[in-house]
Amino acid sequence: MIKGTIRREEDGRIVSFEMRGHANAGPYGSDIVCAGVSALTFSTVNGIEALAGIIPIVEIDVADEGYLYFETEEDITQEQSNIAQILLENLVLGLQGIQEEHSDYLNLETVTKK
Repeated sequence: MIKGTIRREEDGRIVSFEMRGHANAGPYGSDIVCAGVSALTFSTVNGIEALAGIIPIVEIDVADEGYLYFETEEDITQEQSNIAQILLENLVLGLQGIQEEHSDYLNLETVTKK
């Protein structure tokens, strides 16, 4: 199962996300849940870099446990933050859609940073 954690500030802004594990929803190379989650998360990271012009903090370990950690930088402009938030909220919507259809393979949790 893929376990995802979305971290928000008290004001609702997403500051980081973490995805861990493998869906095991099908044979290697044919796992649509893993493919969907990977496409959404990597597209979001790449979009934030390209469209917001910021280099986020990213840690990846795809070989062992299927791990991706993403965190926004704190020293960014309001415009960069707005672009990043739109892309991150879109990521959450996409992941929630996958979770609704494949809850045995994806579990999302949202936590508020205090």
